[in-house]
Amino acid sequence: MKYSMFIGRWQPWHNGHKWLIDQRLKEGKKVLICIRDMIPDENNPYTSEEVYDNLKDRLSYYIQKDFIKLMIIPDIESVNYGRDVGYEIIEHIPPKDIEEISATNIRKQGLLNIYKEV
Repeated sequence: MKYSMFIGRWQPWHNGHKWLIDQRLKEGKKVLICIRDMIPDENNPYTSEEVYDNLKDRLSYYIQKDFIKLMIIPDIESVNYGRDVGYEIIEHIPPKDIEEISATNIRKQGLLNIYKEV
């Protein structure tokens, strides 16, 4: 079974992330969410394990139905591919209200309590 892969920090998970993942789920595609294993800092306040646990909680329905898989991956510097590799690279352009959602702004505003609410 093939999956649509998304690589991110998810710090914190928010409705913009949900919108993005929903684009593939609505097409009946399975999704692999890759969590970059990063050392916590000002821009990444959560460990990769905390992010994993949060996403597992938030997305439990989809995980139980085998629509979504979660995976912690090493931190990456780039995504590379060769010719005719057998998969697509797809950009999802969100509507303005979703585009304006920013995990950086959420962290700056001290709204980290939504981490468990979205």
